[in-house]
Amino acid sequence: MAAMISNLDAPLGAEVTGVDLSKPLPQGDVDAIEAAWRTRLVVVIRAQTLSDPELLAFSRRFGELDPPGPNPYGEPFNKAYPEINVISNVVENGRPIGGLGDGEAVWHADMTYMEVPPKAAILHALEVPPEGGNTYFADMFAAYEALPEALKDAAEGRVAVHDASRNSAGMLRRGYREVTDVRETVGARHPLVRTDRATGRKALFLGRRPNGYVTGMSIADSEALLDALWAHATQTRFTMCHRWRAGDVLMWNNLAVLHRRDAFDPETRRVMHRTQIRGNERIA
Repeated sequence: MAAMISNLDAPLGAEVTGVDLSKPLPQGDVDAIEAAWRTRLVVVIRAQTLSDPELLAFSRRFGELDPPGPNPYGEPFNKAYPEINVISNVVENGRPIGGLGDGEAVWHADMTYMEVPPKAAILHALEVPPEGGNTYFADMFAAYEALPEALKDAAEGRVAVHDASRNSAGMLRRGYREVTDVRETVGARHPLVRTDRATGRKALFLGRRPNGYVTGMSIADSEALLDALWAHATQTRFTMCHRWRAGDVLMWNNLAVLHRRDAFDPETRRVMHRTQIRGNERIA
């Protein structure tokens, strides 16, 4: 049975059925999943039971893997398979088994503080809380296309610094200092508007809001422009919400969406394993 693709009832997102990711997929199924990822930006595949090697094998069908970004503890959470990151609030023997805890993870794209950010991320849910911990995605192609002309003109040709000092849960990474002046933010510089090379479509490329700075502007003007773009880009009309079930696999286009996570009850468990596909181009 070949993979079947159906669009979600949302501005973005597609569900894939008829596949077992624990087994090698026919190339036709891989191509169908990649096409859905390119056009609908978020792909949902439910009811998958994957070992770490099986998750890695599936992920590698879409490109070379990037290692996880640095975590506050300075060593991989998954020592047996360091290309897999662990997202969890669980603490064992006094030490977290994963990152990001149980609080809200604010709107962001992954690792845009790098010169060449990952092009995709894949998240496999092993344990989920009974409620909360939902993940939201926002379509940055649609957000750009709906920009008021004045705001579109203000963003065109501008470059912003993407802060490397904190993760999306707000934790300061090891080796970084607090940012007290956004003009001194450490991280890659990317255009506020990127052009997708495959389609020629333009998208907002915002990365993360905290400590962001638009180069060449006064702090006040930079803050005003970024605030306006973020308020526009995260409107409900551009978003979808994924309510997790154990066994879900999500794959998203990291260069074309923002995502965030709800907080959840710290007395419940949430354990997810994550891979990311290496990007092959600088943002332009």
